[in-house]
Amino acid sequence: MHLQYGYLDWIARQSVPFTAEDENLEAWGALKGVYRKDATAADGFATFSGSAGEIPAGWGLVRSDGVKYTVSATASIGVGGAAQVEATANDTGAAGNCAIGTQMSLASPINGVQSNGTVSSPFTGGADVEDNDAYRERVLEAYQESPAGGDESDYTRWAKEVAGVTRAWVARNGFGAGTVVVYVMLDLANAESSGFPIGTDGVATSETRSATKATGDQLRVANAIYPLQPVTALVYAVSAIRDNINFTISGLIGASAATKQAIAAAISDVFFRNSAPGGTVNLSDVESAIGAVPGTAGFVITSPTGNIASAAGHLPVLGAVTYI
Repeated sequence: MHLQYGYLDWIARQSVPFTAEDENLEAWGALKGVYRKDATAADGFATFSGSAGEIPAGWGLVRSDGVKYTVSATASIGVGGAAQVEATANDTGAAGNCAIGTQMSLASPINGVQSNGTVSSPFTGGADVEDNDAYRERVLEAYQESPAGGDESDYTRWAKEVAGVTRAWVARNGFGAGTVVVYVMLDLANAESSGFPIGTDGVATSETRSATKATGDQLRVANAIYPLQPVTALVYAVSAIRDNINFTISGLIGASAATKQAIAAAISDVFFRNSAPGGTVNLSDVESAIGAVPGTAGFVITSPTGNIASAAGHLPVLGAVTYI
């Protein structure tokens, strides 16, 4: 009898998108044209030096930590004694992303080419399969917000359909009349950069008007939005400017490392949920989050002393936490 009631309870949870999971949640999403984002593989460029020779398409590359890539197109050592090689991660997921300067080596030696190279253009675009919580949030947004031919909710929805994008905001006329500025964050895929996109701000590849073309993560977002946007809009995909917010907390100098780690996670979660470029995070929300951590009774935030207001285009992230 207990198992029967448990099964009925599971059926009830699948009957609404608020609690549905896995393929049942995907069915609810499909009704609104919202589909779970698949895992994607990172790609980018690495530079290898040498005196002669070429690195053929299909050749293997290995990152310093063992992550493997495959060369996408044959590259030859040029007159400058170097070749820039485009490559794609063998496996999908955020683990394939890496920054400029990361060490890369040839999986097998090639005559005339040095085996060790470095990433010269960041490897971006790698993302894990979208989990239920993130997917459910987009599904619920689709039910709550009807398409309106290019209003703010459309742009944020289009941006968050791009693999790896977890948050998005829109600034109307942000770069002048007729422009739409879309800020994005990739909190999981780009965790090493605190979620900020890796690339340069700009417009889509197909945009014919005079504007700087985006690169990296920003280009992927701009290109995804371009065929969906109103034809008159000039859309920029951009990264917010990072603002490190330092905290000083009294009354917890003797707290354990685990407690301090939980406090940092609580503050970061408030920033994740409540911040927006040019927005304000209430200090009371931070205090409530810290107060929910066991063992923090009696704490006082001595800095900052008021609500955290960000300048236009700036986004707050947790900096250092000092205990006194």
